[in-house]
Amino acid sequence: MPRRSKGPHLYLDPTRKQWIIRDGSRFFRTGCAESEHEGAQKSLAEYIGRKYKPAPSPTPLIADMLLVYTNEHLPTTRTAKNTSYNVSNLREFWAPKRIGEVTPANCRAYAKDRSPAAARRDLEVLRAAIGYWHKFYGPLSVLPSVVLPPKSEPRDRWLTEKEQRRLRKAAMAYPHLYRFVILGLKTGTRSGALLALQWDWIDLKRGVMLRRAPGEAESKKRTPPVRLGKSLVRLLRRWKRHDKGIKHVIHYDGQPIKKLRRSWAAACKVARIKDASPHSLRHTRATMLM
Repeated sequence: MPRRSKGPHLYLDPTRKQWIIRDGSRFFRTGCAESEHEGAQKSLAEYIGRKYKPAPSPTPLIADMLLVYTNEHLPTTRTAKNTSYNVSNLREFWAPKRIGEVTPANCRAYAKDRSPAAARRDLEVLRAAIGYWHKFYGPLSVLPSVVLPPKSEPRDRWLTEKEQRRLRKAAMAYPHLYRFVILGLKTGTRSGALLALQWDWIDLKRGVMLRRAPGEAESKKRTPPVRLGKSLVRLLRRWKRHDKGIKHVIHYDGQPIKKLRRSWAAACKVARIKDASPHSLRHTRATMLM
């Protein structure tokens, strides 16, 4: 009579002194040494979670809803990494509960120990997970209303002319930041579009800059072309000659930049500018135009 399977479990490789997940006749390395038992347990839990497939139900556990949402929907989105962080926040409080326990009182209890903005984003993900289950694994017996904290007031920080001059001067210590500041103040383009900007998006003869790749579909945050002033065109021509074939307009040693970190904070400190973010450049441009 065949021996009954233990199911997925940890096994210590006596030769390598590493923990391995054993599932029947299959083995999966955790990368954890013998002393890292806690990390191996976490790897085992993640493995079991990936293998587990919740059954459709009108009254599911929130844990099952979050698992399905994470495994099936998040891989199709561009914000999977950030949303996975929200899901991990939700699990501790919501995982043991069922759909009927998504009440205004529990939503407020969840938000109590978090900032309004963080709690709102987490609960928006919970609401999306409920909607996904209802559509593909339901229908749910009860479709609850997820109560969200109020939206925080938008930051309307903009830079005075003196602050702009100080920031431009301070940014000269960081060539990539200097380009970002000049283009942000002159065109009012969002930071993400500026960091993605490529030389073949700019027509220096006509003085027109695209803010997304040619042929790319428009997003919710509109990115129409912008006409460039003569002084900015001259500056862009000089930058392009200096770059000699580099693809991105704003780069660090030829490599694209995903996000401004230390250079922005350092320049703002030197320029004596407080409470400003890269988005402040866009708001400054809009304020100046008005």
